[in-house]
Amino acid sequence: MIQLEQLSLRRGGRVLFQKASMQLHPGWKIGLTGVNGAGKSTLFSALLGGMESDSGSLTRPSVWTVAHMAQEIKALDMKAIDFVLSGDEEYWDIQHKLAHPEQLNNDEMAHLYGRFDEINGYSAPSKASQLMAGLGFFEHQSNLDVSSFSGGWRMRLNLARTLMSRSDLLLLDEPTNHLDLDAILWLEDWLKAYEGTLILISHDRDFLDAITDHILHIENQELVLYTGNYSTFERTRSERLAQQQQAFEKQQETRAHLQKFIDRFKAKATKAKQAQSRIKQLERMQELSAAHVDTPFTFSFREPTKMSSPLLQMESADIGYGDKLIATNINLQITPNSRIGLLGMNGAGKSTLIKSLVGDLPLLRGERKASELLNIGYFAQHQMDALDGNASPMLQLARIADPKISEASLRSFLGSFGFSGERMDTPSESFSGGERARLALALIVWQRPNVLVLDEPTNHLDLDMRHALTMALQDFEGAVVLVSHERQLIASVCDELILVNNGRCREFDGDLVAYAEWLRQARLEMMKNANIPTAPVTSQVADKPTISKLDKEAQRKLAAQRREQTRPIRKNIEKNEAQIAKLQPRLAQIETLLGDTALYEASRKDELLKLMNEQTELKAKVEQAEEQMLELMMELEELEASFEE
Repeated sequence: MIQLEQLSLRRGGRVLFQKASMQLHPGWKIGLTGVNGAGKSTLFSALLGGMESDSGSLTRPSVWTVAHMAQEIKALDMKAIDFVLSGDEEYWDIQHKLAHPEQLNNDEMAHLYGRFDEINGYSAPSKASQLMAGLGFFEHQSNLDVSSFSGGWRMRLNLARTLMSRSDLLLLDEPTNHLDLDAILWLEDWLKAYEGTLILISHDRDFLDAITDHILHIENQELVLYTGNYSTFERTRSERLAQQQQAFEKQQETRAHLQKFIDRFKAKATKAKQAQSRIKQLERMQELSAAHVDTPFTFSFREPTKMSSPLLQMESADIGYGDKLIATNINLQITPNSRIGLLGMNGAGKSTLIKSLVGDLPLLRGERKASELLNIGYFAQHQMDALDGNASPMLQLARIADPKISEASLRSFLGSFGFSGERMDTPSESFSGGERARLALALIVWQRPNVLVLDEPTNHLDLDMRHALTMALQDFEGAVVLVSHERQLIASVCDELILVNNGRCREFDGDLVAYAEWLRQARLEMMKNANIPTAPVTSQVADKPTISKLDKEAQRKLAAQRREQTRPIRKNIEKNEAQIAKLQPRLAQIETLLGDTALYEASRKDELLKLMNEQTELKAKVEQAEEQMLELMMELEELEASFEE
């Protein structure tokens, strides 16, 4: 097992966490979580033996084989299948030695063949083929050189090579970033069946929920182990924070009461003994800290300036590149109420469809009709790459903003996307992937589009930002076309699913659970046709999902009506939340001031009364806002429940 004994780690002089002690047992599947910069990657380095701890120790069995996904590929001249096979280092070493029999004697040869059989070396090529097929590679790509693949596909090869290792400990850092939904679902099944110890960094909560049985969370320079998957962790952590805050507040009251007695009576001979007793009681009291939660990230899409219906149409369209036809006879209509999720296996044509839809790729046949009022907000990988690295967020926003808009307004807007202080004026070339994604989103939001076309918008976003994007898209008043491997995002935002498959584009009759099962069956069929041995996969669907009898157009209209019905309630809930958030800091400030014993002197009576009156007034406002919010949440819950009846 992995043993942590009073472990403290720091990077660049900054303490990441300290005095962590725990045991991580063989076979556990652990999600490693925490905000960006909390120390997740540093802990990975320590597990790999790449850095020394500040104090304490981290140990693991020396006989364990550790597999870790590298960030770069050096062997660019190798064939892809050989690169994957080299992940099993012992297999690769034996193969290399057996390829030069003239350098071996009979005993060495016999030993190598015996060991080759023990490690199932004869089945290794079929295992490598399974891994490549599961991650989206076609059969003919196995013999291509690694150098012929793009960066994203090289990362998939890196992942396949890592999974090829017969490891005891598997460390995966954001393995889903370059994967489509079909590859993610395959990887889920593979990791569930993995028999070693898994430690996983991921910002995909569905992925974490499906795989993990423990969460290791870094927060406030602490490393805390929770039992259960990510959803269980969120519930347990919120309960723990509430209890911590309650205990802190109770202790603060007790300390204030003791201190008040000490200050009043320590100079009086008749009360000196009691005062000394309370001083000792105060000194013995273990000081608790207030519960601290990072401020949740929130933003909203600006209301589109103009709207028409339909906004965009494709009629009898064929899409592709030059002579290469990807999909034919596509008929698609985008209205202000459209919430479309595009599904399909890797290479089926989802991104090609999006590029054709936004006008970046001309149609091979058919017609694309755009409304005069069409204003597309398009987010894709190349949008991030197109950012001016030499320009700051402030400068890039100013370029597209009306010159009459004040600098203060621009800075306030960027602040809502997490850019503050000097980051607003820092050239974006030094930004992380997450910061570039936030900046690209901010520039899109500023232009008030009436159609949002999003191709994998969450790849570089952390959990808080992904949640914020989901909430913002739910309230967006225009149309949405979305490609994402984030199942929760699709389920929360889209009410129409379109499947791109076998050169066709059609509505998918089912939900994402049904799509997951469809993918599994389609993958098995593809591998069978390619003569790739397949491992048995357990179906995740007990019963075939029930399909609504309403036609798809009625479903879309119904979903739009429901959003419209609940919008005023959700707006009022947000209004009350904002009011509470505005009042709480002043309340906390008053409570701090009231803790000052000097305030209770006779000369400051008026100041004391003024603060106490303000405290009473603010508490009443908070209670009123909380009560209204509770009533609104109950009303929203009842309304949403009535939709299901």
